[in-house]
Amino acid sequence: MLVVNEFSLRIGTDMLRTRIRKQGGAAVVTLPAEVLRQIDLTVGEELQIELTGETIILRAHHEKRRRYSLAELLEGVDCAEMQQIAEETRAARAGGPKGRELL
Repeated sequence: MLVVNEFSLRIGTDMLRTRIRKQGGAAVVTLPAEVLRQIDLTVGEELQIELTGETIILRAHHEKRRRYSLAELLEGVDCAEMQQIAEETRAARAGGPKGRELL
């Protein structure tokens, strides 16, 4: 059984409050939209959690993703390999769309 705890959140000089609640088997904390806007986060992004005594610190986990060029992605792939993949997936690519796919 989860006991709902209450804590405060400080953004600048403003004190905000939220509750820990149960959703399914998880304990969930709701962050107000204004908090997400101020720290430039969106739903689905990762947070780092740091515990210091009775203090919980949430930090944005902005991991820089490396962008690869097409040449880097295709490096080491030969034509025979690509032809084999095309042949193995021919049945999956046969026929028209079944739903609202964009072609």
